[in-house]
Amino acid sequence: MTTTAVIDEKADLLSALATHRFLFRYAVQGLTDEQAASTPTASELCLGGLIKHVAESERSWVTFLLEGAASMELTEDSAAEHADSFRMLPGETLEGLLAEYERVAARTEDVVAALPSLDIAHPLPDAPWFTDKAWSARRVLVHIVAETAQHAGHADLIRETIDGQKSMG
Repeated sequence: MTTTAVIDEKADLLSALATHRFLFRYAVQGLTDEQAASTPTASELCLGGLIKHVAESERSWVTFLLEGAASMELTEDSAAEHADSFRMLPGETLEGLLAEYERVAARTEDVVAALPSLDIAHPLPDAPWFTDKAWSARRVLVHIVAETAQHAGHADLIRETIDGQKSMG
């Protein structure tokens, strides 16, 4: 007997993203702002900065889905803004960064649900790190999942260094 399953690609991608978001948030649970801002490894990465960076990256790519390459134009301030996206700046709190990450996640889910197709594509901006000419919505979502998973792994290692908690192992 053969069965045919209806595959909902959007739901599959959003489910994978939700799993990695959960692991990411799990890695920072119960930390103080000072712990979240600390850099206890040889890297300059901190947990709060990683949350901030992943939220900003996701926001940027979802805006790209809606507006195309013009939304990603490089400016004189882009390099500094990118560097600051990895840091908890004075006045930022882990609670505030997590709340913003939740808002970004909700927007992503709304935008993806409203897309007529994952095949829609936009040309990428001119930049030396892009080797492709354009990315589809599918490719953007895969990138967001990969970015979130990669940084969730970083977060797990940093958290283990802070207090021994392991969230993924």
